[in-house]
Amino acid sequence: MINSFSNWIVANKNQVSSEVLGETVILNMTSGIYYGLNETGTFIWNLIQEPKTVEEILSALLDEYEADIEECKSDILALIEDLAEKGMIEIKDEASMEIITP
Repeated sequence: MINSFSNWIVANKNQVSSEVLGETVILNMTSGIYYGLNETGTFIWNLIQEPKTVEEILSALLDEYEADIEECKSDILALIEDLAEKGMIEIKDEASMEIITP
């Protein structure tokens, strides 16, 4: 669960992803489940291959796309929580950098 825009987000290393026609397909090697991301999700996925804060992700998206900031925040949080729930990413606390997702 995200508790701050200063939380760190990083892609879980136990998966394989491939970009196809601007979209990304990810195979979670633990669960064997595929997950698809649209163009914006792919942009975020590429960003979080190295740890980024939620604030850095938001800033990069606003630089790349014309979007309402509140809608963008909401969409980012929804995607991050969905990816975390599926074990695709880890959310880390800013101070301790310890994993705070299950």
